[in-house]
Amino acid sequence: MSDVASEDTSAEAASKKNGLPKLPASTIWMINFGFLGVQTAFTLQSSQMSRIFQTIGADPNSLGWFFILPPLAGLIVQPIVGYYSDRTWAPKWGGRRLPYLLLGTIVAVIVMCLLPNSGSMGFGYASLAALLFGAITVAFLDLSSNIAMQPFKMMVGDMVNDDQKSYAYGIQSFLSNTGAVLAAILPFLFAAIGIANTASKGVVPSTVKVAFYVGAVLLVITSLFTIFRVHEYDPDTYAKYHGITKEDNAEGGNWWTLLKSAPKVFWTVTLVQFFCWVAFQYLWTYSAGAIASNVWHTTNAASAGYQAAGNWYGVLAAVQSIAAVIWSYVLAKLPNSVHKLGYAGSLGLGAVGFISVFFVHNQYALIISFILVGIAWAAMNTYPLTMVTNALSGAHMGTYLGLFNGSICLPQIVASLASFALFPLLGGAQANMFLLAGIIMAIGALSVGTIKETYKA
Repeated sequence: MSDVASEDTSAEAASKKNGLPKLPASTIWMINFGFLGVQTAFTLQSSQMSRIFQTIGADPNSLGWFFILPPLAGLIVQPIVGYYSDRTWAPKWGGRRLPYLLLGTIVAVIVMCLLPNSGSMGFGYASLAALLFGAITVAFLDLSSNIAMQPFKMMVGDMVNDDQKSYAYGIQSFLSNTGAVLAAILPFLFAAIGIANTASKGVVPSTVKVAFYVGAVLLVITSLFTIFRVHEYDPDTYAKYHGITKEDNAEGGNWWTLLKSAPKVFWTVTLVQFFCWVAFQYLWTYSAGAIASNVWHTTNAASAGYQAAGNWYGVLAAVQSIAAVIWSYVLAKLPNSVHKLGYAGSLGLGAVGFISVFFVHNQYALIISFILVGIAWAAMNTYPLTMVTNALSGAHMGTYLGLFNGSICLPQIVASLASFALFPLLGGAQANMFLLAGIIMAIGALSVGTIKETYKA
């Protein structure tokens, strides 16, 4: 156990509401530090996936199939990780959540080295084998990243009291977006220093490959910091701080039963999440193609213009993340009484950003668009988990958060399936999907009005 966790007397004196101790800032940073590496892996996947698959020969109208795989993996894996980690206590391997972080990290690193080589295995351009290899590696990357990501969300719920929770998730958002900045800008930087940004037809450029290798190294280093520096509460201490019994987590946990008894805020935040994540699924799916078409006037994925657009999208994703870091700080300063206003206003600005992408044909003007998108992203990373975990007791915390991940995964699956009809309906132009995404995000902003925050001891 950490030095902080063992300070029972001062902890109980400082605790409020749920009995958890007040943690030093350094402990909260270490709880979240590995999130930087995990988000680097996620951002490399989300920002480069469309580029990789179109480079190896995927039809733009078929991209939705590949983008179904990551959220499907998360929908299945995260509740399972939550359910079993609630029942796990393996101090030799880290404790309750950390063993799953270790497992996810190992698998993610292997797959990160395989995915950008999907076009280098000799399968041939646009061959079924190449596309299947890419699809399988994407599925495993997202599966392992989900296994690695969920422990960070759970440890905040496990170890951080309500008064510090907004700060803790703010740190998580900061590290998440820092990792996203690094991941998004790496191919652009590598191209700037002379690494080849084009390759033979069907082969992913070296700039992307090296970015994935660097991301894998960063994932290992940051995850090991959390694994070796954080000591989770043992079952007795956890039960005492949360005001439950050890049996509360060892017994029960039926998913359907938990969903039926979930607090109302769980469902109202889920409604908002649905619209937000549909919009972002279309951003990840169609950004590279939309920018290539609007700015570089090409739809040929093998062209230098398309690859330049892919790199520029990486820069814009970094801009989005930097904007999210700054805006997260602004949101953290807002009093609880205006949380909903901050949430809805941020999503509204994001809707404007999405819609503007359709109209903008200058690469530098897109910076403003993605700043606005980053403001929405900050709100999506700041408010939902804080609102939901504040309404939960410590019983089955991991399972509840795993189930809540459905509010992220299901919208992405729905968006991808709907794209098979919507994409041709909107003229088969990737930029047109941003108009739709902006309207959907605006509906999400309006749906914030359904949320009524609650707290449960």
